[in-house]
Amino acid sequence: MNEKIAVLEDEKDILELIAFHLNKAGYRVYKFSKADDLFKSMEREKFDLLILDLILPDMDGIDICKQIKTSISPALPIIMVTAKAETEDKIIGLEMGADDYITKPFSPKELVARVKTVLRRYKTTFYGEEIIKIGNSLVIDTAKHSVYVDNKQAKLTFAEFGILKILASKKGWVFSRDKIIKLLWEGEKVVIERTVDVHIKNLREKLGKAGKYIKNVRGVGYKIEE
Repeated sequence: MNEKIAVLEDEKDILELIAFHLNKAGYRVYKFSKADDLFKSMEREKFDLLILDLILPDMDGIDICKQIKTSISPALPIIMVTAKAETEDKIIGLEMGADDYITKPFSPKELVARVKTVLRRYKTTFYGEEIIKIGNSLVIDTAKHSVYVDNKQAKLTFAEFGILKILASKKGWVFSRDKIIKLLWEGEKVVIERTVDVHIKNLREKLGKAGKYIKNVRGVGYKIEE
């Protein structure tokens, strides 16, 4: 196990606790207490996962998540760490592209388990050997987690890519929102149907003209149709 995990947490005790248990579990841990230091490191290092505290002194965690997912590294899995218990905060984070969340206080065992789950989910979703072609313009390379529209790459987040792959796996097949949640997020209770709709909206925008292949079946769900 050589996965590199970045941890952005301004509380030193919590940062050291997270690092200790992840190191113990076999991960390579990179510790950060400021967003700027993380961004500079991401110019040199390619991380396999980021553990992100939502409340930081220099930048809001939601904004950090959004910036990473929209421009810096869209495919980087992110686990949010927050002291907030409100469901709405978690939903916003997931809609911004985060892949999971954990609420303070948490047990080290739970944290390590969630890291393993997200990394496993990531590999299951992204790795394969199939090239899927939709119409004359959309190509999905599941082995390389790459999507192209007219030979130009579209930068998608984990959730966007996962939803696209699910829909493309059975062209013409209608997937309910609940089914998408179960397949991609393993039925995580905080992920609601609105979250799926937001990701679909963002996915269509990023695919440009190829976004027309994603059809909304009113009252049922979504499908890909050429």
